[in-house]
Amino acid sequence: MSIFYEKFERHDHGRGLKGHSTHYCPGCGHGLAHKYVSDAVEQLGIQDRTVLVSPVGCSVFMFYYMDVGNTQAAHGRAPAVAIGHKLANPDSIVLSYQGDGDLASIGLAEIVSTAQLGIPLSVIFINNAIYGMTGGQLAPTTLMGQWSSTSPSGRDRLAGTPMRMAELIAQLDGPVYVERVALYDNKQRVKAQKAIKRAIQNQVEHKGFSFVEVLAECPTHLHKTPQETEKWVKEEMTKIFPLGVKKDVAAEPWPTIPVPTFDPGRLYQVVGGVAEAPARHCQGFPAIGFSDDIGLKLAGSGGDGAQTAALLIARAAINEGFDATHIPSYGPESRGGTSYADVRIAEKEVLSPAAPSPHILVAFNAPSLARFGPQVVPGGVVVYDSSTVAEAPALDPRVRVYGVPFTKIAQDLGKLVVKNIIALGALQAATGLFPKETFLGAIRQVLKEKASLIPLNETAFSRGVEAVAAKRS
Repeated sequence: MSIFYEKFERHDHGRGLKGHSTHYCPGCGHGLAHKYVSDAVEQLGIQDRTVLVSPVGCSVFMFYYMDVGNTQAAHGRAPAVAIGHKLANPDSIVLSYQGDGDLASIGLAEIVSTAQLGIPLSVIFINNAIYGMTGGQLAPTTLMGQWSSTSPSGRDRLAGTPMRMAELIAQLDGPVYVERVALYDNKQRVKAQKAIKRAIQNQVEHKGFSFVEVLAECPTHLHKTPQETEKWVKEEMTKIFPLGVKKDVAAEPWPTIPVPTFDPGRLYQVVGGVAEAPARHCQGFPAIGFSDDIGLKLAGSGGDGAQTAALLIARAAINEGFDATHIPSYGPESRGGTSYADVRIAEKEVLSPAAPSPHILVAFNAPSLARFGPQVVPGGVVVYDSSTVAEAPALDPRVRVYGVPFTKIAQDLGKLVVKNIIALGALQAATGLFPKETFLGAIRQVLKEKASLIPLNETAFSRGVEAVAAKRS
């Protein structure tokens, strides 16, 4: 049974000749490399165990062609994704298929650290000396003097010299097999086919990390015919990238990788969750005059507790069965630097987690109020710490503004750290976002291992509620 699909859905929805053609340019080396990967998977009988990882680059559409497990990775991150697959399912055969711009540039740290780890993985590295998919820019492997769209006068010393990845990887302790091959004639293609199979077979035998660098043709960006490109690879690339085995050690099989558990009970133990559903107090999605997707921003200095308050709001929303996200943004210092968080709460699904124009703002200091107050939508709500903000700036008159002395109330309670809980109480009273018990339930969940702190935090929450109620009366 062929590993390639009978037709490729990407081209013309799989109809006619296009349904049997890849997206690669005539003379491109990727097609042969794909064939050799497919042949090895078929010959080794591992189709149902194989996972291909292809990141950004010419190989990005590989999943249209091969009937194996496929996953996409961000640019340069394929090795990290491959490790995740291998550790999640140690019996899988994971192949990371990457180009030179991807692997040797943005992904250099990932490939080096993964190779040094030495975990049984197979990496097929296509080196065509150019960024092929994104416009022919200079790559780490571009030859000296070679034209590219970002080196129109040819690569010079200011652009550095070509990076020899096979030699670099072979120096590390982790890899067991490293070879560089080419595709420019039949003899070299046979060697390439054997090398790719060997790299995959090593993983089947659990021997460790294998790396095959393939010198491949890119006629499009070399502005040559396929035949001229083959000659260029043979006569020019091999001078800089000599072919052959760079490392081949008789390695013992790797220790058995423990199979992870996917038992929910164990997950609850590790992350501190509970199997029991939390009590729900909402009668429906908060009907507070906004849409079915509410954005909040909490901002202050590092140490004000904005991030913790944001997490409590997100937890409270999730406990009520809604979708919620939290995005933190920290300043340069954990204490004293700026810190803010975006929270989104949606009835069904948060589509964009950022809150550039929040419905609700909680500000712990004057700079935060001045910066984010004007961004609050008309009809929105601002709650700020009047202990630290001497005078609130003029905001849209349609925005409801509540000044509550978070810091002073916290000082009166003897614990400055609870001012963020006071802010949550004020938020609840000012907006009616959730019932009081929803917030208190989330606070109790977070503090269940520190039960002695729960009464103080409940009092702090109540004081925040009372402060807003007093302003309304």
